[in-house]
Amino acid sequence: MADHAARLASLQNRIRVKGFTQLKRAMAWSAWLNLYFFWEKKWFFIALIVGAVMLQLPRPEGLSENGMIVLAMSVVSVIMFVTEPVPLPTVALLIIIAQVVLMGHDSTAVAKSLMTDSVLFIMGSLMLAVAVIKQKLDKRLAWLIVRITGTKTWRVCFGIALVSGILASFIGEHTVAAMMLPVGITLITLTSDDPKKVSNLAAVLLFSIAYGASVAGIGTPSGGARNAIMIGYWREFFYDPANPETQKFLVQYVDWMIHAYPMFLIQLPIVSFVLFRTFRPEYRDMSRAIVKLRALIEEEGPMKPVDWMAIGIFFLVLLGWVTVSGDLGMGTVAVSGAAMFLIVGLVRWRDINSGVNWGVVLLYGAAISLGLQMKDTGAAEWVAVSFLDFLAPLGANSGFGLWAAISALTTAVTNTMSNGAAVAVLGPIVLKAAVVAEESPLIIGYITAVSSSFAYLTVVGTPACTIVYASGYLKASDFLKVGWKMVVASSIIMLVAAKVYWPLLGI
Repeated sequence: MADHAARLASLQNRIRVKGFTQLKRAMAWSAWLNLYFFWEKKWFFIALIVGAVMLQLPRPEGLSENGMIVLAMSVVSVIMFVTEPVPLPTVALLIIIAQVVLMGHDSTAVAKSLMTDSVLFIMGSLMLAVAVIKQKLDKRLAWLIVRITGTKTWRVCFGIALVSGILASFIGEHTVAAMMLPVGITLITLTSDDPKKVSNLAAVLLFSIAYGASVAGIGTPSGGARNAIMIGYWREFFYDPANPETQKFLVQYVDWMIHAYPMFLIQLPIVSFVLFRTFRPEYRDMSRAIVKLRALIEEEGPMKPVDWMAIGIFFLVLLGWVTVSGDLGMGTVAVSGAAMFLIVGLVRWRDINSGVNWGVVLLYGAAISLGLQMKDTGAAEWVAVSFLDFLAPLGANSGFGLWAAISALTTAVTNTMSNGAAVAVLGPIVLKAAVVAEESPLIIGYITAVSSSFAYLTVVGTPACTIVYASGYLKASDFLKVGWKMVVASSIIMLVAAKVYWPLLGI
């Protein structure tokens, strides 16, 4: 009995020790998980702390209480845009909540500010993008390009940049990059099955898609969200129906094309030249790949009636943007085009619903709403005056120096976040700076929107770069290797246009 009692006591003691050990282990794991969570979300908490500290600081002279709140919200938003500790649509939700809780705005009024024609246009464009990609015309498009350009590698690459650019100037660079990536990969894989043997050729082909689309995105209002956002800011900030002199701030689709499209056309050959000087393709002729491509096209047979119908609807939308967007709004035309695709059955709603990133729509709506609050509270004017005071010792607080400074600032910002977000954040500031410096808000606005397309340096700078990088043929260092040359060339072209060409158009 004594032995049995001793064994029982020993067993109970071991159970207690084991249980205590497991408890300590569980607590250690819990602490580690909590530490891991806070480390993963560190920039979220850092951003909130920065915002809280800003709200406790003494208010600068000339800045209202709500202006200080909006400024803190903007700084917190930018930190989260750059570091992405939470999904970006979460930042949009926080902007909405802060306007109601911190600024005391009516929630219905905040909700109304989220849906402008610019946001409706962005939403419609994303829906059209899904409908266009659904038609799967990539191989036919590649065949059309090589039939026009011939088999020489430099001609094929220039043709890809040209087609990517023309398409991107109307339906957005992210859409075109998604459409054209299979074209580039098809030509690469048909040339060689070994990626190492065609690394330079792959770089030239894929960068032709990304940079061709990027330089073209400035060409029309539908080329990118940034353009629609700037048009919306001009209307909100400067247009007064009772003042005929402000009519110039109602920039129409064709007006934007006249100012920006020539820059895209000038940059196209520069894109090809820079790419071929930076990456020297292993093959100077792509006859082998093109013979295989022709065989694939012959297997698919002639184009079907639905293919022609899709092309027809797209051109109707384009015609609507050019002719009636001034009366109906660019957003109305865009969603009408999406509705036509749905009505004729070329795309299903489930495709639209799954293919459109609705978080992007929410993000741009909230960013524009925040931008309008910066204007209304005077925060944008205060930041603009401070920015000009900073530039004054450098002699860059007006004229050409101010243009170059704003372009450099926008280029730096757009390489760390999406170009649409960059314009949404910087737009109110630079437009107020234009007023304070007695510069043309139209010129400053165009400079900002155009410079936001100079996201050549990083993978995340623009969706087009992200998409071609995802192919696996490019390295992150390739973007820096060629990107700085594109930034220099594009900046020079834009500043010359601002100095020489735009004044001839009356701005």
